[in-house]
Amino acid sequence: MNRIHASALAAGLTMSTVLTGCGSPEPATPVGTGTGPVTITWWSWDENKFLDPVVAKFNATHEHVKLKVVKQADNPGTAANLRNVVAAGQDVPCLVKAFGEVPGLVGEGLLADITEVFQPYTTKGLYNEASYAGAKAGDRFYGIPTGFSPSFMMINRAVYDKHGVAVPKTWDDVIAAGKEFKKHGIYVMNLAGEDPSTLINLVQQAGGSWYRIEGDSWKVGFLSPESLKAADVVQRLVDGGLVANQTYQDRPALISYFDSGKMVSLPTSTWQLGNYELNYRKSLGDWQPIDLPQFAGAPAFVTPAHGGALLVPKGCPNVKEAVEAGVWMTTGKDAIDASYQQDTKQYAWPGAVPDPSPWIDSAVPEKLFGERRGEAKGVILKATQAGRDPWVVGPNFTGVFSELQDQWAKIVTKEITVRQALEHMQKFTVDDLKSKNINVQG
Repeated sequence: MNRIHASALAAGLTMSTVLTGCGSPEPATPVGTGTGPVTITWWSWDENKFLDPVVAKFNATHEHVKLKVVKQADNPGTAANLRNVVAAGQDVPCLVKAFGEVPGLVGEGLLADITEVFQPYTTKGLYNEASYAGAKAGDRFYGIPTGFSPSFMMINRAVYDKHGVAVPKTWDDVIAAGKEFKKHGIYVMNLAGEDPSTLINLVQQAGGSWYRIEGDSWKVGFLSPESLKAADVVQRLVDGGLVANQTYQDRPALISYFDSGKMVSLPTSTWQLGNYELNYRKSLGDWQPIDLPQFAGAPAFVTPAHGGALLVPKGCPNVKEAVEAGVWMTTGKDAIDASYQQDTKQYAWPGAVPDPSPWIDSAVPEKLFGERRGEAKGVILKATQAGRDPWVVGPNFTGVFSELQDQWAKIVTKEITVRQALEHMQKFTVDDLKSKNINVQG
């Protein structure tokens, strides 16, 4: 909730029709039949220090399949290169780091349907079930799940205790805490004016999505009960003047503000903790990891868990071997262990596995939580197990997200209400899809 949502950064592109994955899927590409090892080409723009140890470990432990990395410059370069090779039908890689959401890429005709090949792995207990959604379009798989980062909260417990404010368990508690802190010139949370991810994540936590597929068309629902439930939380935070509006565009200034004690609650995840440890000065050791606050009366503990996929492009000549390698990379203990970095003392977060216990300690810094460091493991495990992914990314979400950012800026400055923004987004999104000749229901 304190960063731009992954589905927006990796948004799906415009589709001319609703997903073919809901109808007759294209069969997976036949597997090659060479006599030697099959080489799977893997495109990624990650640094070699992250890629090379994983590839070396795979190649040392597999005889019939070998991995070969072809380094890409960046996310946009990967997208352009893949579109070119798929269109040409030559030199198509078999694994690609995701540069967009699966539904949009399927709509472009860029991905192979790997359902029949991947499906057997879903019965082996290798994956957290919440990770599957990010690799699917409709009910078909087009990539290997890479999973999600667990969502929890960290609070400046020293400031909470100083003012006698109880640790929040619900979003109502967060709002009540905000009213107490306001008396002392302290904000309970931060809502950056350019980042609507808090709203997006609350919609997911409520079990909602702004898109779904009905028959042969998209159904748009910015005003669903789940969306309005999320909107109510944001509206009360804004109306009460309980939140700061520090921008994420000046990262050093933002971190310094978080460290100051003037803002005391941060929805977060494992990947952010090291940065706080490195940059906090005044509050190092004062923070406590706690469960993500829930909606009052929620029947079960839930955290938002929208994940991604390791893509398998259309035209991959060795789908079976590509899936085998991808499953090993995303769930294999050897693969995760190989990702360990000596400089940071951390592993790549194993976001797809149901139990990340063996790797949690390395993700929790030594000093950030002080004497409460030991609490982090339970919080992170609970968040992982409670992960749910109801989120469906519709066509042209890049444009929709940009419009949402404009609306969000007006929300946090009290120019409009959250409901007014959602009403605008409903009309904007339906009109946008109609203008692109995409079947859509309002």
